[in-house]
Amino acid sequence: MRRFFGKKRTSSLPKQNASTGSSASEKDYKLLSGSMGSLKIPETVPPPDQDCQRLKKAFDGFGTDEDAVIWILGHRNASQRREIKNTYQQLYNKSLIDDLQSELSGDFRDAVILWTCDPPERDAKLARVVLTKKKKVVKHLKVLVEIACASSPSHLMAVRQVYSSLFDCSLEEDIASTISLPTRKLLVGLVTSYRYDKQLVDTGIADSEASRLHEAIETKQYDHDHVVWILSTRNFFQLRATFECYKQKYGHSIDQDIKSCGNGELESLLIAVYWCIASPAKYFAEVIKDSIVGLGTDEDSLNRAIVTRAEIDMIKIREEYSKMSKTSLVDDIIGDTSGDYKNFLLTLIGERL
Repeated sequence: MRRFFGKKRTSSLPKQNASTGSSASEKDYKLLSGSMGSLKIPETVPPPDQDCQRLKKAFDGFGTDEDAVIWILGHRNASQRREIKNTYQQLYNKSLIDDLQSELSGDFRDAVILWTCDPPERDAKLARVVLTKKKKVVKHLKVLVEIACASSPSHLMAVRQVYSSLFDCSLEEDIASTISLPTRKLLVGLVTSYRYDKQLVDTGIADSEASRLHEAIETKQYDHDHVVWILSTRNFFQLRATFECYKQKYGHSIDQDIKSCGNGELESLLIAVYWCIASPAKYFAEVIKDSIVGLGTDEDSLNRAIVTRAEIDMIKIREEYSKMSKTSLVDDIIGDTSGDYKNFLLTLIGERL
């Protein structure tokens, strides 16, 4: 971030209180309606040209007004951020992402840029980062599982379209050319499917497919065509019914039985598939916990989990995090991060205005 003699510019925006999550303007804000998202947006959102002018002012002169960047971008939903980006380009013939890249720094910059990207573009770029790594460990490949199994079918289709547009190659082609069997077979199946997006459940199918999954796990044929087909084509409601039927018939959840058979790459990815479908909130709470606990912080995983879920189910994630950690997500972010980066993450999880 640019500073003049190391001094941060004082913001002219309303004063925010990081410890209480309140401000003089809190009555003008609301939780994003109709979801379990934590994003807080104004009752009356300023027009995009006004937001762009305030952002440009935050960039101009001596130093950068990081508080203004947080105040504006941290309180706009995806469609509003898209309008801001488009308007910024029209007004100044410059990319907002490029200006954020040059004006901010470190983990704060990375989180803000990830947040400002359109969700399909963001996930396409996250997938590309994974697929261009020379050494892909399980943690990286789980990002592909998240994109395929923890978002809507329409979002996955949009990600695939953006990926092809940005990189002149399909997502499935890159998976097929950079990942070896048997993992390749599972991941290609997951990203190429289009699931029915309605609440439709057939209990007879749930029973028969629970049996098929159990047989595959017992024989360790995790990449069997039946397994890939079931996990990549059935709608999420049907799969949750199948998972529940499995537990009732065999006394253990699918993830428990897979764990008892081994902890290789394919087993780990199948467990991630299970949790992304069965309980995305619990899955991402675990991702955040793993990124914070221990020596150092995995900022990439922390950013990804908070940024991608803030508009979807962060309220539920916070609840799950408290259950598994016996501490609050707010307290752990405060204890593990600092400065503008900390303030931005707290803003996205709805704790700071």
